[in-house]
Amino acid sequence: MSSDARTQPGADPFTERTPRVVAARKLTRRAERDKTGRFLAEGANAVEAALAHGKVHELFVAERASTQHVALVARARELGVRVSAITDRAAEGLSETVTPQGIVAVCELLDRPLAGMLGTDAKLVAVLVDVADPGNAGTVIRVADAAGADAVILAGESVDPHNGKCVRAAAGSLFHLPIARVRDIGEALTACTDAGLVTRAAHGYAEEQLDTIDLTVPTAWVFGNEAHGLPSDVLDAVDSAVRIPLYGKAESLNLATAAAVCVYASAMAARRG
Repeated sequence: MSSDARTQPGADPFTERTPRVVAARKLTRRAERDKTGRFLAEGANAVEAALAHGKVHELFVAERASTQHVALVARARELGVRVSAITDRAAEGLSETVTPQGIVAVCELLDRPLAGMLGTDAKLVAVLVDVADPGNAGTVIRVADAAGADAVILAGESVDPHNGKCVRAAAGSLFHLPIARVRDIGEALTACTDAGLVTRAAHGYAEEQLDTIDLTVPTAWVFGNEAHGLPSDVLDAVDSAVRIPLYGKAESLNLATAAAVCVYASAMAARRG
């Protein structure tokens, strides 16, 4: 039976024990993603972006999702993507959410080598250093995409951007702009400097404030770990550290919010300029 036949009425859908579903389920683990070069993108937003801008190897669709997302399934077939019907239980196994959406794409990893990724025409880049929470990383990727950034770099011990929670938080943006992973934080900062970007660290104790600096210059914003912020050696290595002024009584902003403020401040200043 062909894979397309399995999406037709009366065909037996794949179960959680079907070998291809079992193999896809393993992609929820980082080691398996790195080994195979593939990851899972769940949900209509992610699947639509994957079909438009990524490389999709297979699309798994539960019955309910196949009726809700007819156009996506049709588009996958047009592109020659294998479409496989699955049971609800199989969909639960492929999902890392409480309420699975029932549509999951097996995609090729998106990150690319840092070398040569940033051209001299780059204007705005977000650098995440040791960011641990995949939801935060995905949100920053989404913000960077919305602000028209040129790239996102995940440096040091930052989370894998292909993590399921990160993919969902990015809401399709993971497929829209260049993503790089690099263990060496210094290498990430040097790549930004070589591309003509000013490196600015978002730091709550910095002397300079966001509302007093020139935001029109090409900038790489550097954001640190949710709990510990940026290491002292990174703060010493960047061109400057900048804090977001707090006009009310809140003690601080969380990582994703701070990133949104900084990245959008630069994006809007550049367009005004």
